[in-house]
Amino acid sequence: MKKALLLAMSLLLTAHIAAEVNPKPFVIPELTAWTGAEGRFTPSGRIVINDKTIRPAAEAFAADYRTMFHQPLAITKGRAKAGDFTFVWDKSLPEEAYTVEVAEATTVRASTLKGFKWAAQTLLQISEQAADRSLPRGKACDEPQYKLRGLMLDCGRKYIPLRYIRELLKTMSYYKMNTLQLHLNDNGFPQYFEDDWEKTQAAFRLECDTYPGLTARDGAYSKAEFIALQKAAEQLGVEIIPEIDVPAHSLAFTHYKPELGSRDYGADHLDILNPETQTFVDNLFKEYLAGENPVFRGKRVNIGTDEYSNKDKAVVEAFRAFTDRYLSLVKQYGKQPACWGSLSHARGETPVQVEGVLMFCWSKDYAKPQEMKDLGYQLVSIPDGYVYIVPAAGYYYDYLNCQMLYEKWTPAHMGSVQFEENDPQVEGGMFAVWNDHVGNGISVADIHHRVFPALQTMATKCWTGKKTSLPYAEFDRLRHQLSEGPGVNELGRLEKKAALSELPAGKFLREAISEEYNGLATADLAQLPDELGWPYRISFRIDCAEEARGTVLFRGSDATFYLSDPQQGRLGFARDGYLNTFNYRLPTNGSHLVTIEGTNTCTRLFIDGKLREELKPLKVYAMNDAERIRFQPDAPFVPTVYAPTWRNTMQYVRTLRFPLRETGAFRSRITSFEAEQTTE
Repeated sequence: MKKALLLAMSLLLTAHIAAEVNPKPFVIPELTAWTGAEGRFTPSGRIVINDKTIRPAAEAFAADYRTMFHQPLAITKGRAKAGDFTFVWDKSLPEEAYTVEVAEATTVRASTLKGFKWAAQTLLQISEQAADRSLPRGKACDEPQYKLRGLMLDCGRKYIPLRYIRELLKTMSYYKMNTLQLHLNDNGFPQYFEDDWEKTQAAFRLECDTYPGLTARDGAYSKAEFIALQKAAEQLGVEIIPEIDVPAHSLAFTHYKPELGSRDYGADHLDILNPETQTFVDNLFKEYLAGENPVFRGKRVNIGTDEYSNKDKAVVEAFRAFTDRYLSLVKQYGKQPACWGSLSHARGETPVQVEGVLMFCWSKDYAKPQEMKDLGYQLVSIPDGYVYIVPAAGYYYDYLNCQMLYEKWTPAHMGSVQFEENDPQVEGGMFAVWNDHVGNGISVADIHHRVFPALQTMATKCWTGKKTSLPYAEFDRLRHQLSEGPGVNELGRLEKKAALSELPAGKFLREAISEEYNGLATADLAQLPDELGWPYRISFRIDCAEEARGTVLFRGSDATFYLSDPQQGRLGFARDGYLNTFNYRLPTNGSHLVTIEGTNTCTRLFIDGKLREELKPLKVYAMNDAERIRFQPDAPFVPTVYAPTWRNTMQYVRTLRFPLRETGAFRSRITSFEAEQTTE
């Protein structure tokens, strides 16, 4: 009996002790190693450093900490005390690895500033999950399983503003994603432009002095802006890989210089047998690679080389020679060349160099992963059937299948080919956003809504590989606790309902709320987004007055909501160059309750509690004469009728992230204004 009692007491004591040991904290990507200890660390408000070369890392951490939590961290020298953070060099650690030991003080060790950056992101993520910003005691030893962890963004078919890219870089950094490839030129599909190459959308998004007029007029980046963007990315630990895609996807170049277009394979193909093509492409790359301070600052440049015709041996050999030429040219300027790779698609005898080339394996029809590995290429895993987002297109993914990726995929998995984990030839993994359907109404907000959950998942799988320990359901539940990064709110999250008894015209909403609710905390105002994300409900009572066309209710970062749109005087909204209107005009007098509800698929208008209209995805058609049918050839009036096919249908999206930054100059009286996120 006595032995049994002692055993029971021992088991209870053991269980109590075990309960005191902190489990691995939740962060994205998951920590690769954790040893729990007892108790918690409460910050003192100090960072201690004793080496000035670490100061940039400490300053960056302090700035992000203040941005996120509105609490300062003073940087000082001396001996670390209880509650202090201290940053210490440890040159024995690999480049991106770090350790964090949380005890009386929290000690961060790394061998590079990038290692300190990743450690800081871990500390920030843990801190934001605790109201008092305390940390669980224990030791984390963290190191990525893959060197390259990234995203490819198609800016050619859809202009992506620098404002958004800068915010995206902060989010990538927060989740330790270290590579952003910008696809700087491309074109739409001709079937949506009357099967006429001259009418088909095409764009090159960089300022160009060598070929004046080449730069897209509907949105482009100046050289100074692009250089500044890369510098900002470097500070965040992210490399930008610029991509100029040749010799296919090159309609922007043949629009500019038609004689460079192929007569055999389509105007989006450069004629690689024409000597003038090499001169043109040589000069184009030279503009951004030459000089002591080139426009392309990073260590890598992608030359494209995907989806060119392999119709006959002559074109295959010419394509291989073209590819080799531009791999060499990039090397001549001291950069590592990257390419999409089509060497399985274009088998031939002309040699294509291997050494130092980074190949993006996206389709076995173009570059079989095992073949490319056997040839000796360094590989980036970006399999189209797993990681391609094409918004609202009806093929590939609208939203990535994050559960499948989390449970079954790592960068070692390239389509049907599975390499060994940590194979030295597998550089890492990426996912991609392709804006194939030009003119389909997709906004930057729509793109980000697709990118963010994918980014959280891909960050985990590229850093942690197979070493994930949480079931997907738990990961998916916990990931919502984390923000998009210091000061980033592209999802338009709103924690508390925003309300005003009367909405003033011509005022910033934060300012108006501050005046009505005197003494409202700065933190409460800071969480009010410029544009409210999905799902949401906006409601207000309007005592109507006559409004001129173009009268604005609200403006945001990217969107405008009209009380009277510029064309027809209806309620409506504009964003990303698109104007969408409801089939409703406000009367010039009387009082009405207006409610707008938005989701990631539609925007609804209610008047006095009754659904007036729902702007859902709209199937639209690209028409051309080849598909015309004359049902009544002998009738005096012949209607034009078309037989739509899968080739020419498109889903036109009419979503709105509701703008809340500032009000317009309206005449109506607006009262009982409320903005809230819903649970739909």
